[in-house]
Amino acid sequence: MAKRILIVDDSVSMRGMIRSALTAGSFDVVEATNGPDALIMLDRQEVDLIITDVNMPVMDGISLVKAIRHRPATRSTPVLILTTECGAEIKQAGRAAGATGWIVKPFSPQQLVQVVAKVLPPPAG
Repeated sequence: MAKRILIVDDSVSMRGMIRSALTAGSFDVVEATNGPDALIMLDRQEVDLIITDVNMPVMDGISLVKAIRHRPATRSTPVLILTTECGAEIKQAGRAAGATGWIVKPFSPQQLVQVVAKVLPPPAG
């Protein structure tokens, strides 16, 4: 069974690029346009990994990571931040919030799939 990944980004084109890379890597993808939408989706279905942007309207990605970590059902779900932000201060804020990893845009589809595969290794056997 394919691993399910939630993509959270307000940009339709960015979600499309991420979705294309991940579906080519045999992952199932669901999408949300911002943090509150993502939290509603997480109430309705389980995901194996969350990939979020930092700069989004309504709720930024760092606040979303904090909200995810405060929910018992998603406390241990890996969260990757995929953003143009690359400063040490914002990365530290992401780590402090509970982010699992950080990927800087632009990214290559292969790079994204490799990082996701490291976070979500295939089942043993």
